[in-house]
Amino acid sequence: MDRPALATFLRSRRDGLKPEDVGLTSGPRRRTAGLRRDEVAALAGMSTDYYVRLEQGRSRQPSEHLLAALARALRLDNDERDYLYRLCGQTAPERTPMDTHVAPSLMRVLDQLTDTPAMILSSLGETLAQNQLSLALHGDHSRFTGPARSSVYRWFTDPHEREAYPPADHDHQSRVQVAHLRASYGLGGEHSRAGALVRALLKASSEFAEIWQRQEVARRFDDHKTLVHPEVGEIEVDCQALFTEDQGQTLLVLTAAPRSEAAQKLALLAVLGQQRFSASLQ
Repeated sequence: MDRPALATFLRSRRDGLKPEDVGLTSGPRRRTAGLRRDEVAALAGMSTDYYVRLEQGRSRQPSEHLLAALARALRLDNDERDYLYRLCGQTAPERTPMDTHVAPSLMRVLDQLTDTPAMILSSLGETLAQNQLSLALHGDHSRFTGPARSSVYRWFTDPHEREAYPPADHDHQSRVQVAHLRASYGLGGEHSRAGALVRALLKASSEFAEIWQRQEVARRFDDHKTLVHPEVGEIEVDCQALFTEDQGQTLLVLTAAPRSEAAQKLALLAVLGQQRFSASLQ
């Protein structure tokens, strides 16, 4: 791990970003030309103290999970991401359709979506990035590690995952989740991360095993769905999905009809989410 080079690289990338580049407002009394350290830490989901130690060359080797979060927070392209990994003594992830690094161009689209929930998903249902309203609606998915990073795995192994949908929709969602995974399995093959996830689920869930045998394949999302939030109840949303060219990632945008009850609930969640985000920075 080259700590001095890592510190210099992080500072240069942070100084090269403006708040509006990452969906933040600069404010009238801003004294920092680029992003502040606490802003990068919040975007990456780590403590400010830990990020400061990285920039000062005093930290231990970051995990691959933290490096991936840093690369997204600093809007690094693939070459910069690989360089970051090498500075930290880690092997850069292989560039395949199942690569989980989000391109800066896709992040810029997400950054512009501030008034409706939006997230970027991998082909395995891993949440790679969320805007603030998505965090308020779905919770922070960055807390999950290992196989649980995949929504498909959580759906069949964690009963709490299903609380986000009305009980009447559970059977349909089970089939949708499996059909998505089979499409990714066909893309990557038996020895891919999709293959490993399938093997884990076949062992963990008889329900998954039964649906897997149906051979259903799909690479689309429902146009309309009902979500359940613990504080505001059911919210009816329309879904728009933008796939990358290699089908490896999806930008999923949820919208509500203007002046509808669902729109009012999303507006309430936006206020609650901003309050929580401000509290986390403090």
